[in-house]
Amino acid sequence: MKNPILFIIPLALMISCGPKKEKKKEFEYKRTQTEAPVEKKQVEKAPMDIQNNGIGPIKTMSFDKKIDDALAKEGSGVFKQKCTACHMADRKLIGPAMKGIYDRRSPAWVMNMILNPTEMLQKDPTAIALLKEYNNVMMLNQNLTQKEARALAEYFRTL
Repeated sequence: MKNPILFIIPLALMISCGPKKEKKKEFEYKRTQTEAPVEKKQVEKAPMDIQNNGIGPIKTMSFDKKIDDALAKEGSGVFKQKCTACHMADRKLIGPAMKGIYDRRSPAWVMNMILNPTEMLQKDPTAIALLKEYNNVMMLNQNLTQKEARALAEYFRTL
């Protein structure tokens, strides 16, 4: 052999252009998709009860005909700071929407729920029904003063 490169180049070309060997899959998983029946849980909604004043320090409450804008503005700030983690003004979140709350609950009930949620959720039938409706997520006591609760109540009137 005079020149070994003349022998090596054609041999390398033949090896590289030879038939390709396919690797065999050792394991193959075939997934079949089945639809499991979805059970819809019937949740009983809390009754609309504007006669119930709830359990707490507020025995009766009524609003003036005119909305107190300064108090409502203060209530808006309290709502944004303490309530928006669970409540939205116009739609359900973790808790109920506040818009139209006085069509469903009395002002005294709303105030007592704000000021005394722990006892309300244990003893008040409407609050207990709401607890069930909202997947047993309890409203936490925000330790608001009556003045802050009153400001929130006024703000809810503006929604």
